[in-house]
Amino acid sequence: MSRSLERFVVHNFIYSALSQPYPSLDFSDQFAFRPSGSTTAAIVAMLHTLRSMLNDNDYVHVFSFDFSKAFDTVRHASLMSKLAQLTLPDSIYSWAVDFFDNHAHCTRFAGITSEVAAIHASVIQGSAIGPASYVVTAADLHPIHKGNCIFKFADDTYLIVPGVSSSTSEKEILHLDDWAANNNLTLNRVKTKELVFTASPKTVLPPPRPDIERVTSLRIFGVVVNDKLTATDHITSLLSSSSSLLFAMRVLRAHGTPAASLHDVFRATVVSRL
Repeated sequence: MSRSLERFVVHNFIYSALSQPYPSLDFSDQFAFRPSGSTTAAIVAMLHTLRSMLNDNDYVHVFSFDFSKAFDTVRHASLMSKLAQLTLPDSIYSWAVDFFDNHAHCTRFAGITSEVAAIHASVIQGSAIGPASYVVTAADLHPIHKGNCIFKFADDTYLIVPGVSSSTSEKEILHLDDWAANNNLTLNRVKTKELVFTASPKTVLPPPRPDIERVTSLRIFGVVVNDKLTATDHITSLLSSSSSLLFAMRVLRAHGTPAASLHDVFRATVVSRL
């Protein structure tokens, strides 16, 4: 019953409020957990932006960021202040406050129970309101320099900086780091990557940053994109994983799995992946 009520609130009130955000909140760059959002839409929008930038720039930076345990560290106070800026009925906002309030936990081990600690952060795993809560939390993360762009799919965040604004990369990354700290999130610098797209193979690129690894290909929204904007790496990865699955099917057949079951496995693994 609680899950049904959450879905009702999210789909009938929160999602509709995302289309009329407060000026400081912007959902146009978020493609997850919202109507009309999808990985396909995110990829199309991002590649279109990249190609448009390459028309006027010799190269374009793409920084891929990773937040450690993003959903587990959403601060309730920050979330409520942003929910208050949406056009929600007072009763729905009060319900959301009550939903996240008065949670606590303790640990019991070897017959000993710890003190009870209040929970002031994280969204409940598996809840219907959890994903929408993170979308609202990230709605005030914007680039600080005109011409730069940010694309988000839940906590997957990509910063795009054209070559003409290359000098602003440092400030953008520091801004994102500060935003994460202010929202109780932690930016995982080890998993942060940089991919540089060029308009010509003869383009001379600026030196890579010492704290961020520069790569030649990157998995963006589930698709492997290389620095030449070709599908070669993605198809190679797809064929490799499909070959592994076919080998597993041969093992199943050798152990007497019926043909009908093999067809089901094939559709569920290889075909779905393609």
